Amino acid sequence: MSNKLDVAIIGFGRFGQLWSSILKDDFNVKVFDSSRDVEAKAREIGVPLVALQEALQCNTIFYCVPISSFEQVIREHSEILAKLDGPRTLIDVLSVKLHPKEVFEKHLPKGVQAILTHPMFGPDSVRSNGLENQPIVMDRFRVSDLDFLFWKNYFISKQMQVIQMDADEHDRLAAQSQGVTHFVGRILGEFGLEPTAIDTLGAKKLQEIKTQVCHDTWQLFLDLQTYNPHTRAMRLKISDAQSKIFNQLLPNRIYKDRLVVGIQGGRGSFNEEAARYYLNRTPDVAFEFHYLHTTENVLRALHEGTVDRGQFAIHNSLGGIVTETVLATARYRFDIIEEFGIKIAHALMIAGDADFNEVDTIMTHPQVLKQCHTNLEMKYSKLKQTSGEGDLVDHAKVAELLGKGEMPKNIATMGSRTLASINNLKIVEDNLQDLDSNFTSFLWVQRPE
Repeated sequence: MSNKLDVAIIGFGRFGQLWSSILKDDFNVKVFDSSRDVEAKAREIGVPLVALQEALQCNTIFYCVPISSFEQVIREHSEILAKLDGPRTLIDVLSVKLHPKEVFEKHLPKGVQAILTHPMFGPDSVRSNGLENQPIVMDRFRVSDLDFLFWKNYFISKQMQVIQMDADEHDRLAAQSQGVTHFVGRILGEFGLEPTAIDTLGAKKLQEIKTQVCHDTWQLFLDLQTYNPHTRAMRLKISDAQSKIFNQLLPNRIYKDRLVVGIQGGRGSFNEEAARYYLNRTPDVAFEFHYLHTTENVLRALHEGTVDRGQFAIHNSLGGIVTETVLATARYRFDIIEEFGIKIAHALMIAGDADFNEVDTIMTHPQVLKQCHTNLEMKYSKLKQTSGEGDLVDHAKVAELLGKGEMPKNIATMGSRTLASINNLKIVEDNLQDLDSNFTSFLWVQRPE
């Protein structure tokens, strides 16, 4: 009869298989896995698959289950463990440590011991480099001196480098090492980093990180990032650092002789009127406009560095918040230089050669329809009110196409008298805004300093 200690492995995934192959020569290893698809792998390694009850009767039980499944597994097993006689030690090998500590504290029956460990290696690194000097973190959570020393010495005998560390310190340091590595590796995978014929040593190292990290399951990555309370701060710090470096590569001004301004509207729009009003305060500054039609386009151009400043409408005294602006600002970082407002008056206009009797639709920005709602209902209730998609949400773009004859003549639009003049449109009626004191607020913005 063998005098070897009975050791159970719960979970026979990639790491459970590795751990079984490490322990099998020194212990009577028994494996439990709820899936029956692992029978062939168990035979190959030379360890028996057993029922859960038999596995839980072993002296020591290693848990090699996914982080997200750990609490449910321990909760179910604790009911069985509470009914068993004799001493028993549970050892987790999860990549986070505060979570299993909290689970053990919550669910372990009295008399059951537990050690927290994190083997800082996986099947790929062991296959390449062996076990020598591979680090393993140990936290003597709730176990006798004798049992803790037994497993510490065993890991040392396998040439592992044992690092004693409490759970919180482990998770804090892991967020700055393993957490960063996995996060960057997944970014490189999403980026689509591929080897080239001129890769430097640094590029090859990045390839190694991407390959190693993306070889692991997405569930492991998700668990590493969500069950370690310190990884959130790490991700925010990386995001801030990326934005800082990105913005430092872009100048505050593209050209020395002029300011490039991206505005939400087109030629003749209230956005252009507002931008000229703002720039008139610095008449010595030369500028050029990029007519970008939507707030999304303005903020994207600012982010990409194709404009120096951006401007877009944020609020109207009658129409309220500009919805497209709110949605776009949620996706970009920028600094607000100033908020200012101008008075707005809306005219109804049609193509120069159109007959108003044939017009059945007003296509303009949703804000214009809000600001003129009552007057339009009173005077033009038979006309359908709509807003275009993409750049056509800007009534200046609609006016431009009407002037070029590229928009059906049954469509009218609304905007400033200037818009009608530059596009050779006929004004049907002016000052259709519901309030005489109709002011729109604009934001003048730049890339973050």
